[in-house]
Amino acid sequence: MTNGMGKIRNSVRAIFLIAALAGATLCQAQKKTFRQELTLGPSFGVSLSSVSFSPRVPTQMKMGFNGGVTARWITERNLGLQAEVNYTQNGWQEKFDSAPQYTYKRTINYIELPFLTHIYFGNKRVRFIFNLGPKIGYMLSESTDSNLNGENPNPNRPDEQHSLGVQKRFDWGLCGGPGLEIRTGIGSFILEGRYYYALGDIFNSRKGDPFPKSSNQVISAKVTYLLPNLLRK
Repeated sequence: MTNGMGKIRNSVRAIFLIAALAGATLCQAQKKTFRQELTLGPSFGVSLSSVSFSPRVPTQMKMGFNGGVTARWITERNLGLQAEVNYTQNGWQEKFDSAPQYTYKRTINYIELPFLTHIYFGNKRVRFIFNLGPKIGYMLSESTDSNLNGENPNPNRPDEQHSLGVQKRFDWGLCGGPGLEIRTGIGSFILEGRYYYALGDIFNSRKGDPFPKSSNQVISAKVTYLLPNLLRK
């Protein structure tokens, strides 16, 4: 009986030893096959933007351009970091349902810096990606396209926004969205959608100011090209 128990214990030890060696071998193989990636490239696309006002101003999405440079560092499997420098056109377009002959559009041009966590799944050729993180921006300029000529077509809605220039040039908030990456021998081609929710306002929001809230809301889509891995040996 004692000899039998000893054989069982030896067998169990052997099984655990084999499992441990197999696990170590698998981990080592994964480390050998995984390579960190550092890539860089341009991006361009379109954005649909608006501003969320309080008190409410009826608005609709305004189309603009966005483009810039992306740097991505994949540090481990399924995870990396991404930083961008972008130029984007935000702003808003107002709706005048009772007086459709009137128009008012404000274009606000920003330089933006998103700092994102990059998550991906897939194989060597096709990856599904998700980028998420904070973004800061600084207003470069603004312009207005309007035929109001100082009139207020609807006296029941605010119109102070028409005469106010952007008072807070610094913008900040959270952005994120999914995408699809196609990897080739000449680099990666990425189609991505993204939503930006601003946590700051474009107008002053102190007591007595006309708008307690005036924050950017942006939906964007862009195409990015990234060069092959710069760390490839």
